Amino acid sequence: MAMATKSNDLAVDFGNINEANLDQLRKLNISIFPVRYNDKFYQNVLVTPVEVTQYAYWNGFVVGAICCRLEPATGPGPKKLYIMTIGVLAAYRRRNIARKLLERMLEKVQGASSGPLGDVSEVYLHVQTNNDDALAFYKTAGFTVGDILKGYYKRIEPPDCYVVSKSISRS
Repeated sequence: MAMATKSNDLAVDFGNINEANLDQLRKLNISIFPVRYNDKFYQNVLVTPVEVTQYAYWNGFVVGAICCRLEPATGPGPKKLYIMTIGVLAAYRRRNIARKLLERMLEKVQGASSGPLGDVSEVYLHVQTNNDDALAFYKTAGFTVGDILKGYYKRIEPPDCYVVSKSISRS
């Protein structure tokens, strides 16, 4: 069922990313991001639970995607979920598509009481230090801006990023 809530929203549907449509993700990422992702990135997408790696479709066309990776706990305890990418084609931005992708993923993680997402305690990502729009976006979604990692990015300027995170609470 397509989701639309505000006048500037686009009604979008969600769909799984899988081996059959993985080339679509490659093309989308080339259009959106200033870096090129290697084959390991795409293999991680295929082994991540489909609930947290999704396409956004508008009128049957892929216009955005969120790709996450489950990270094992460091020692005993809960896992973290890393947002590898979340992006929307330029022509479809400012229509709340990224927000819907993020909210859907968070709902799936918060609603999981068992399975691979059941013990995720935190969702986090890296945001380039000059990306004020992304920082504002994540803050409005309840994320906290943490430490700066110097020299995190190797091929883009500035090379520094913030670690941005949100603790997961379950009802």
